[in-house]
Amino acid sequence: MGILQGRKAIIVGASSGVGYGAALRFAQEGADVIAGARRLEKLDELVADGKERGFPGTITPVVCDIAKDEDLDNMVNTCVSKYGQIDILACIAQGGLFDQHGMLETTPENAMLFFEQGPVYSMKMIQKCFPHMKEKHYGRILLCGSGAGASYVEHACGYSMAKAAIISLSRMTAHDLGPYGIVTNCFLPVSQSDAFSDPDSPGGKKYLAMMEQAIPIHHFGTPYEDVSPLLAFLASEQSNYVNGQCISICGGCFNPV
Repeated sequence: MGILQGRKAIIVGASSGVGYGAALRFAQEGADVIAGARRLEKLDELVADGKERGFPGTITPVVCDIAKDEDLDNMVNTCVSKYGQIDILACIAQGGLFDQHGMLETTPENAMLFFEQGPVYSMKMIQKCFPHMKEKHYGRILLCGSGAGASYVEHACGYSMAKAAIISLSRMTAHDLGPYGIVTNCFLPVSQSDAFSDPDSPGGKKYLAMMEQAIPIHHFGTPYEDVSPLLAFLASEQSNYVNGQCISICGGCFNPV
């Protein structure tokens, strides 16, 4: 029996990268997953992948634009109507990834894009899921930060500010929701993602090689094999005493905060 057997999860940003890997791992461990993202075709690929692997948990695709409050409500309502409960919330999506700038070039509008489609939507999802977790006196909340929110990263002003806010949000949520049996943790992943590189392109191969050299173990992690096992643990009953932590999953290229 998997460590998430019988649990019901919402994963925001499940169509690629860390979210995709988490959805597969959660289903492998027995959770039923509401998988939210904008691209239905990618979500359909995720569903087919889980079925092909024979995982016991189900994956239900829900089209969601994190900038639209009604789409956030739809994910919550779908999980409640289908399963009657919400045990796990993983906010992994982050907007603005293809519109990054240095500090002097970043406009207020660009910075707000990262905030609205990062810590702000994450806060909204926590608030929407809280009543259902409170009712069961049980919940697991995972927020996706970044080493860029704790250390300098070139050409990533809005992104870095938003990720720092997510780290702060996770600690506040851990404190405020802990009395209700809900634990919250933030993870800082460094892994392969199509948002940053295409491994089949010359530029992508160069980026992968650079990252492998920057990581002390000389292995650029992958979402499913390297990142998702720890996320499954944090989403499980085994993490009952792990709360308010920021955990790097990065092969050693960033220090925990």
